[in-house]
Amino acid sequence: RYCRLRNWNTLFVCGTDEYGTATETRALEEGLSPQELCDRYHAVHADVYAWFHISFDHFGRTTTPQQTRIAQDIFQRLLERGFLLQDTLEQLRCESCRRYLADRFVEGTCPFCSYAEARGDQCDKCGKLINAVELKNPQCKLCRGTPVVTPTQHLFLDLPKLEGRLEAWLERTWAAGDWTANARHITRTWLRDGLKPRCITRDLTWGTPVPLDGFRDKVFYVWFDAPIGYLSITANYTDQWERWWKNPQQ
Repeated sequence: RYCRLRNWNTLFVCGTDEYGTATETRALEEGLSPQELCDRYHAVHADVYAWFHISFDHFGRTTTPQQTRIAQDIFQRLLERGFLLQDTLEQLRCESCRRYLADRFVEGTCPFCSYAEARGDQCDKCGKLINAVELKNPQCKLCRGTPVVTPTQHLFLDLPKLEGRLEAWLERTWAAGDWTANARHITRTWLRDGLKPRCITRDLTWGTPVPLDGFRDKVFYVWFDAPIGYLSITANYTDQWERWWKNPQQ
């Protein structure tokens, strides 16, 4: 509102981040499709913001054709420039449900504190992060069957390859003084320990499809997909979206 009062060219966008296992899990619990669940909650969020008179130029969502197009385009550019690599992960697979189990679809005994209802991503009792294959007595949340550890191929963002360029960029931007002390500290910690390749795909159906042979039955991991929502929501507002996101001089 301040920027608008100053007559600055201003864009204010927000939206609902709709892909990922949390959506799929909740939809199963409520007997809805993921899309039906997202449609309901998108409307709820929009109504709440309207009630508060929050003046978005556009309140969007990540389940749009523009999101798919832009996310897949970024993926193809990374692929062409050699910033992706393939590796094998071991994941729990439920043969009864005929699907790999994302972390929220599996429960078991915590390997650290023996809590019997730990999730496949962390234990709510001791707070430790868990790799689902480390769980003792794992169970599929959908059918209560016993999953088996199975290898599966995934794509990773090769962050070590970007580390040198990232450090140089950070030194320039830190010198400008726009970073908080806390943000600098956390970022330095990541770099001190060395960046690791980060998986960008998941064995799910609810998400942006991966446009590459051998991986077309997978979707993008929501951590890769969701930030692109800011671009796609802008693109749903204006076909001049790149002037907002690719204009570092302004």
